[in-house]
Amino acid sequence: MNKNIKFTVDKPTCNCGIFGIEGNDNDLPLTTYFGLHALQHRGQEASGIVKAFNIENGNTKFITHKGFGLVSDVYANSHVMLTEDINYKITIGHNRYSTFGATDSRSNIQPFVVDYRDGNLAIAHNGNITNAKYLRKKLEKEGAIFQTTSDSEVLLHLIARSKKENQIDQIREAVEEIEGAFSLIIMTDDKLIGVRDINGVRPLCLGKKGDSYIITSETCALDINCAQYIRDIEPGEILVIDKSPNKEKSLHSYKLIKQDDIKHCIFEYIYFSRPDSKIFGSSVDKIRRKLGKNLAQNHPVIDADGDKVIVMSVPDSSNTAAIGYQNQLEKDGILSKLEIGLIRSHYVGRTFILPAQKKREIGVRIKFNTVKGVIENKTIVLIDDSIVRGTTSKQLVNLIKEANPKSIHIRITSPPIYFPCYYGMDFPSKEELIANKFGSIEEIRLYLGVDSIEYMTENELLDSMIDHAPNDFCTACFTGKYPIPIKDLEENK
Repeated sequence: MNKNIKFTVDKPTCNCGIFGIEGNDNDLPLTTYFGLHALQHRGQEASGIVKAFNIENGNTKFITHKGFGLVSDVYANSHVMLTEDINYKITIGHNRYSTFGATDSRSNIQPFVVDYRDGNLAIAHNGNITNAKYLRKKLEKEGAIFQTTSDSEVLLHLIARSKKENQIDQIREAVEEIEGAFSLIIMTDDKLIGVRDINGVRPLCLGKKGDSYIITSETCALDINCAQYIRDIEPGEILVIDKSPNKEKSLHSYKLIKQDDIKHCIFEYIYFSRPDSKIFGSSVDKIRRKLGKNLAQNHPVIDADGDKVIVMSVPDSSNTAAIGYQNQLEKDGILSKLEIGLIRSHYVGRTFILPAQKKREIGVRIKFNTVKGVIENKTIVLIDDSIVRGTTSKQLVNLIKEANPKSIHIRITSPPIYFPCYYGMDFPSKEELIANKFGSIEEIRLYLGVDSIEYMTENELLDSMIDHAPNDFCTACFTGKYPIPIKDLEENK
């Protein structure tokens, strides 16, 4: 019997991309659409946009449009973005990949909207709240009724239940109660607000387009809109863009009472963020080239017969690292050539209808194909950013073998992943991770069927983080040292 099969690449997955803009014209939803389009890599399950505009008596109305699928599909009807004679005040949007809450429930698609005693409120969240279950139980005992299974809704209840009179004080008090990794964009009737957790795990930046301010996950969402990058929202900062009636536009910055060490997610540089983005103050492209350079210096491959080694990436996230790797081999006098040996299909989509047996047979072929003339009788160095379960890597190796290479060598720009993430990456259980299933790198090599496989060490990885101190990063997925408390794990014990 045929059924929908979810096709997933064997990679860690980030859970959201967020975008918000304030202004006074009917282009705000279209600008948000383009921003979400640029952030499509951060979530492909669903997307939502909330628009705010003035109505009679100076009140504000929120209109929501959301749905399952890619940005181009959800907003295929152009009137969602283009509405004549409406001057929008603020618009926020969200691309979803779920790491918390049911994936098939429309109610879990963000941004979430509520109408409470102080007006309308909408929120878009990237990250994971690590005490969400604890807070949810507490709120339910106090009478709160939840409409979704998402951890983000907890924050809305905390804001609505705050006894503070000022909305910013309400938000600040609520954010002080939550723990974990969160970059937030909040929209009120007259304010656009950006919030980052005290460790700055996920990226969030401020930009400007004409007279409008933008808050978004990555700078690539500014570039597509010809907007100027101003700065990052700081860890532990609440940045308020005030659009109150009869007042000049103003920016106000507030600091959360609790402060802690910076712990950026290192996988944002390794895999998640687009290479053309600037996050955490540095160019993703520049760091990935450094990853490839360090990988080549410490883990080179030399052809046994003195021929050129062929350096190939697993597209697309490893493309830049492969350039850095081959450039360094060349500098070190090792004969090498960078080639495109794998062609990736970008049109697979999230699901496709296929019998389970046929899915097993076709495997990775639905996503990749080889350029046989590049691979045949060559020493192949395959550059990849990570291996999670190893199933896709094994299928990919088998595909490359069909093109008759002389040998296959895998080089990974991160250490082995031994531990799950609780801060917004969707890793499988600890038992499913290939590094835990096998006792050694040699056993992984035998399982994948390659001539050699080498990973970056933690020190080599941290040495590649240009303009950052080594202790600026969370590396818990490699080390098991979690820098932020995970109260929900204690609740489950």
